[in-house]
Amino acid sequence: MMLFSSMTMFISLILTLISFWLPLISPNTEKLSPYECGFDPLASARLPYSMRFFLVAILFLLFDLEIALLLPTPWAIQLLNPIMALSWASTIIILLTLGFIYEWLQGALEWAE
Repeated sequence: MMLFSSMTMFISLILTLISFWLPLISPNTEKLSPYECGFDPLASARLPYSMRFFLVAILFLLFDLEIALLLPTPWAIQLLNPIMALSWASTIIILLTLGFIYEWLQGALEWAE
């Protein structure tokens, strides 16, 4: 137990020292910026916001929700009637795939026009 504790402390100390040492090797304006969002933090807060970033965020949330809805599927398959669980999982996947195809065909996923 003592060996395990000492190895854990040693590895934690080494990783902490490396994490403080690595950023100091080549600092630049992006690394020194307090925000990593691509916006100038000292500029006006009233700048127009691109709707493309909003669309990407909504798509990420949509597909993240898909994963959350499909997580119980492996446990539901072990029930007495797994057909119902598989049909609901298939319905979710089909609906999201159709929505994705619709957005693709409408050009919503094109970053540059």
